[in-house]
Amino acid sequence: MPAMHEIGAAEAARRIRSGALSPSNLLAACLRRIDAVESAVGAWARLDRDAAARVAVQRDIEAREGRFMGPLHGVPIALKDIFDAAGVPTAGGAPAWAVRTPTTDADSVARLRGAGAVPMGKLATTPFAYFDPSATRNPWNPEHTPGGSSSGPAAAVAARMVPLALGSQTIGSILRPAAYCGVVGFKPTHGRISANGVMRLAESLDHVGIFARTVEDCALALSLLAGRAEGDRGARAAGAEDYVAAIADAAAPRIGVLASLMAQATPGMGKHLEAVIQTLESAGARLVEVTLPPSFPVLAEAGTTVLRAEAAAAHAGLYARHGGEYPPRIKELIEAGHRVAATEYLAAQAARHAARADLDAVAGRYDALLAPTIGAPAPRGLTATGDPSFCAPFSFAGLPTLALPTTVDGSGLPLSAQLIGRAWGECRVLAAAAWCERAIAFDAAPPL
Repeated sequence: MPAMHEIGAAEAARRIRSGALSPSNLLAACLRRIDAVESAVGAWARLDRDAAARVAVQRDIEAREGRFMGPLHGVPIALKDIFDAAGVPTAGGAPAWAVRTPTTDADSVARLRGAGAVPMGKLATTPFAYFDPSATRNPWNPEHTPGGSSSGPAAAVAARMVPLALGSQTIGSILRPAAYCGVVGFKPTHGRISANGVMRLAESLDHVGIFARTVEDCALALSLLAGRAEGDRGARAAGAEDYVAAIADAAAPRIGVLASLMAQATPGMGKHLEAVIQTLESAGARLVEVTLPPSFPVLAEAGTTVLRAEAAAAHAGLYARHGGEYPPRIKELIEAGHRVAATEYLAAQAARHAARADLDAVAGRYDALLAPTIGAPAPRGLTATGDPSFCAPFSFAGLPTLALPTTVDGSGLPLSAQLIGRAWGECRVLAAAAWCERAIAFDAAPPL
């Protein structure tokens, strides 16, 4: 039987509801794990032990009385430090002049709290959720990057410090660190989860997403998170679907293989993905080679223009006061955004939407598309966060994507496959991912 800190979110929730596990004991196990490995990983920006313990005790009392707040009753969670939690400083991985203390929860945080989750605190992010690295290290090898910008969430979930974490992705900030750290990272369709109360980088591209150890955990979390918040311009009005039911009896999927993207990965990664394809075919999946639409390259160029302009707008006030103190990569992005003309921005948005429609039509013919999540395992060094180019087009298109861990290579670093769905097709892509997860049967953990 796995140790308590190794239990995933959905399994922990089941055990708590059955009376086999108490929220306080589960939290204590997570805190002991943090004490054992955090010095090697550096995933936490702010760990709220006392506050989490008080909430866990309350969840204990409620569980003993047969009162359950929701599907995550008593399950510890953690937040990338760009998510607001009432009364807790939001630092955004930035210097002291950027820190503020919100009075309300981000909508996503409020939803998980309302479902009975136990917030443990804030996890490290790269400054302002861009490319300047954080101090977090990869739990599989501390000399390698964990990726970014959601460095802390990926590393904390991988290191078994917390079973579930919220992150964000504008370019590759969920899937890339999830792949480098050997966990499941899920980014639903742009707008499926409200971004109210989350520090913005580029409103048209920012996604709220999930880090977990199983696809089921992601489906459970999405069932609580999906839907529009009051006053949120970016989220879809439709509420959650039954994502958990969608994965329960998933049939063998029909998967479109993006061979042109596989050819852009390193030979070792390409060979590994070919082996993954063989595994899935042997288990009963149907895999078909797919040609990307001619407009696909437009996504990277148009998305970058939108990113620059919207980042400059998002940071206008703070940058006017502290521009000289910004880290170099986010500073370069904002300065580039100042040079984007309104006509250029509008043309980029139009091109992006047209290319998204073309790609969505291709994705809609399959349960999922398969591509590399990363071109190679996590690179050595902590001065950069790795290459997001395999994730960026699908972020810029706003399609749902999932990083599925597949194996550990000969150097001891995790590898991953990316599954892509059509817009608003989370049930379908999660079902395909759950089936693939069972066929691949990845069960490795970092050697901490």
